[in-house]
Amino acid sequence: MKLDSKATLGILLLIISISTLIPFIGLTDFHTKGEPREAIVAVSMLNSGNWILPENNGGDMAYKPPMFHWSIAVTSLLPGKVTEFTSRFPSALSAVIIALFTFLFYAKRSNNNLAFLTSLLFLSAFEVHRAAMASRVDMVLTLFIVLALFQLYQWAEKGIKGIPIIATLFMGAATLTKGPVGIILPCAVIGVFLLLRREKFWKVFYKLLITALISCILPAIWYYLAYRQGGNEFINLVMEENFGRFLGKMSYESHEQPIYYYLYTTAAGFIPWSILVLFSLFTLKYSRPNSSIKYWWNKLKEKIETTDSVKLFTFLAFAVIFIFYCIPKSKRSVYLLPIYPFLAYFLAEYMLYLLKNHQKTWRVFGIFLSILSGIVLIAFIILRSGWLLPQLATFDNLPQDISYYITAFHSPWNFISIGCVVVLIIVLYQVYKNKRELSLNNRYLYSVVALFFWLQILLDATILPTVLNAKSMRPFAEKVEELIPEGKIYSYVSTPMLRFFIINFYNQNRVFEFEKEQPQKGFLLVGEKDYAHISGKYADKYQFTDVMKSDRKGNDVKDIIHVYRFEKK
Repeated sequence: MKLDSKATLGILLLIISISTLIPFIGLTDFHTKGEPREAIVAVSMLNSGNWILPENNGGDMAYKPPMFHWSIAVTSLLPGKVTEFTSRFPSALSAVIIALFTFLFYAKRSNNNLAFLTSLLFLSAFEVHRAAMASRVDMVLTLFIVLALFQLYQWAEKGIKGIPIIATLFMGAATLTKGPVGIILPCAVIGVFLLLRREKFWKVFYKLLITALISCILPAIWYYLAYRQGGNEFINLVMEENFGRFLGKMSYESHEQPIYYYLYTTAAGFIPWSILVLFSLFTLKYSRPNSSIKYWWNKLKEKIETTDSVKLFTFLAFAVIFIFYCIPKSKRSVYLLPIYPFLAYFLAEYMLYLLKNHQKTWRVFGIFLSILSGIVLIAFIILRSGWLLPQLATFDNLPQDISYYITAFHSPWNFISIGCVVVLIIVLYQVYKNKRELSLNNRYLYSVVALFFWLQILLDATILPTVLNAKSMRPFAEKVEELIPEGKIYSYVSTPMLRFFIINFYNQNRVFEFEKEQPQKGFLLVGEKDYAHISGKYADKYQFTDVMKSDRKGNDVKDIIHVYRFEKK
């Protein structure tokens, strides 16, 4: 096989995507409120046998439909329990599949090298990598939306004959992951594409209407079964999470951001490659526009009519989704994950253009990334070896958290950490060596890409687990389990919809709300600030005895957590 053949590059891409994600997803404990909140739903499914609308965190319903939680539960069947690895595996696997199918889609319609680079840029983008390593619904949603878009484009290539059944399955799965947006976005993108390709409006309308209605069949079955179980409370939750979020009328804080929020978060999400684009802006030649608006409008229409169909579809997949998510007040960077494979295509084209026409930009960027990698490498060696520990005693004003993490970094060298350091040094040398052949082939480009992949591996395999495990409240959760090995654990959190998610996960969903149940006796989890309220309110009913507290603030409630033994007077 040729080195640049579709089969060779596809196999290489599969190896890269699996080896840079899967081995590391189980190394870090839960350290945010979001991951255990999703994982505990799968725990509830396995423990209760209720796969439709299980209760978790003391009686809560899941905020999202169950496709993601189903995938965690199925992944967890083999080991017999939900772990950090099994709860993150669906996200990581989704990223691998997206990268592979993005390559296959563009390799068929452009060229193999461009398609391969597109998938590498997608995988290495900061936002994508972060989402692929997390137990959150967004990467699984992105998988189904992107695959639905690819299927709909193939349907358009065949003259929109019949019904795109496979696309309807993907859109139904996307809706079962996060709601109606899984149908709205793919239909909107392909609808605009078909209209710009001069398909008749009513033909496009009724074809997409039928496609959307078929896509609703599987989600409708689940919504009906969930309604029978959850009643009006379930309907209210669905309305708030979908329509309330879009209209900015939610009952709780919902990441409200200004309209320009996505401009800088998308640039940040494509780090480090967006930095290359920034460098290139200083090397391009600019001319002052002096034509009329009418002239530019006609040029735009001409460009749309003459542009390649794949590029037009790729642009619309980016633009329509981007504009759609700019409308609601609620904005988060992960909402835009479906645009990343398509934006990566244009970024790959631009990087190859720069390599051919603006090599100085590539040299500067290569030096920048090499210096950054070198600094990280040196800092890692110093911290791992414990060379700073003697100096810590001389800094009286050093923040306690910084001292804590520096101390946590000092641990014995192992095969993985030594291997990462050695390989990163080799790749750094390759970047330096290949800069002489910058204009002859793509070797320098791929050396720089490989450098960033190995920097990510160093972070994921050694640095981030050390820092994030030191940050996690898992050790305290395990102390709670030792203190209360069985039965219910009660809790009080004054902030609406906030729970002790991490403690609940590591205690197998045994945490219940104190005020709901008001038991005779037991143990109460509560933050220091909230205890003043609960002890005052129930002073005449309960006697509280402090038995344990955390040494640091909790990851979810952001306060020192106490465990009180209580009993009714």
